[in-house]
Amino acid sequence: MSSSPLVRPTSETRLSLSHITAQNETNLLGTVHGGVIMTLVDSVAGVVAARHSGGAAVTASMDEMVFLVPVRVGDVVHFSAQVNWTGRSSMEVGVRITADRWDAVGPQVHVASAYLVFVAVDEEGKPRQVPQAVPETDEDRRRLREAEIRRSHRLARRAAIIASREQV
Repeated sequence: MSSSPLVRPTSETRLSLSHITAQNETNLLGTVHGGVIMTLVDSVAGVVAARHSGGAAVTASMDEMVFLVPVRVGDVVHFSAQVNWTGRSSMEVGVRITADRWDAVGPQVHVASAYLVFVAVDEEGKPRQVPQAVPETDEDRRRLREAEIRRSHRLARRAAIIASREQV
């Protein structure tokens, strides 16, 4: 892809995806398997990361995935994703998952939320610099603050694990 700007507004790379769930996606309880939802989350977040960074980006971690209510067969599931935070070569993408019940008219139901960390890579698979995300709304600024908290927890957890291994 072409060279990326130094900064990019969060609104430029937001993405929504909708998916109608099917019988072959169910688990033993008869609801949609969490792995199906996670695959779609990773896919939509990956596109957002690639758009934001101007090229390839790989999943480094799924920082958090919270399932709130089950998704049923036939539900129309909507995935809304955006970059919440950027570092030098990494970025956090948040995904909000909602569903329209196939058998009812009513408001969308919030079914899950996820936060993934991606690293932008060059043709050789080496990390490359990403544009800094520019929050535009109060909601974007809230998402940025919360992403910074998740990042500090990730770094503290990593440091604690390394320290624990050194004690053995």
